[in-house]
Amino acid sequence: MTPTMEPKVSDLKIKLFADGADFDGILKMAANPLIKGFTTNPTLMRKAGISDYAAFARRVLDAIRDRPVSFEVFADDFQTMERQAHEIASWGQNVNVKIPVTKTDGVSATGMIGKLSNAGISLNVTAVMTLDQVKAIRDVLHPGTPAIVSIFAGRIADTGRDPVPVMSAALQLLKTLPKAELIWASPRELLNVFQADLIGCHIITATNDILAKLPLVGKDLAAYSLETVAMFRKDALAAGFDIAVKPEG
Repeated sequence: MTPTMEPKVSDLKIKLFADGADFDGILKMAANPLIKGFTTNPTLMRKAGISDYAAFARRVLDAIRDRPVSFEVFADDFQTMERQAHEIASWGQNVNVKIPVTKTDGVSATGMIGKLSNAGISLNVTAVMTLDQVKAIRDVLHPGTPAIVSIFAGRIADTGRDPVPVMSAALQLLKTLPKAELIWASPRELLNVFQADLIGCHIITATNDILAKLPLVGKDLAAYSLETVAMFRKDALAAGFDIAVKPEG
C-alpha cells in the first residue's frame, strides 16, 4: 500500500506522539496541538545526558498533564521490574509504564505484563517485532485496562522486511481488546506517518527531527526541486569551490 500522492496533515486520523528525551524539545512539541502524547526510553535519556531518571520524569510530568507520557522500567529481573512499574505508575495519571517484551536473556515478560495489566496499570509494551509476540501480549492484557503495544516497524524495515503487513496483522490481533492501541514505533521517514495512517494504526511515535518535516507535507515538488538546486549553488559558493576549466579552443 502507498498513501495518496497528495497527502494532507489535516486528513490524518492517526495520533502523533513525540519520541525523545530533550526537555526543551518536549516542551516545544507540547505546544503543538498535533502532538497527542510522548514516549521516551533509557537510551534516549542517556544520549540527552540525563543522570536522574525519576527527577527528569517528574519534571516532564509537571509540564505535561493533559497527554499520555511513557516511561520505561529498566530492571532485568521480574521482581524489581514489578516494583519499578508500580513506582513509575504512581508518578501521574497520564503515565504509561513501558515494559520490554522480554528480559535480556530472551525470557518472555508476558507473565509480568499480564500481572501489571490486571492490577490496572496502563502499559506500553515495547521492543515488539513479531506477530507471535503480539499474540502473547494480547492473551494476557486485561480488556478493561488501557494498553499500548509498540511494534518497532522501523527496525523491521532495517532488516529489509516490509513492516506494513506485520502492522496490519497486529491490528487485527488486537481488535478483541477495545482499550489496546498499536504504535508504529521507530519510523525512519515522514512517509511512515501516512503508511501507518493508511492501515488504521492508532499511534505513531517519532523523533522531533521527523516531526519537524510536517510542514513539508504536500509541498509543490517543482518548487522543492528549485530550492534544492539553489541550496547546492549557495553552499558551493559559500565553500569557495573552484574548478579550473580549460578555455575553449
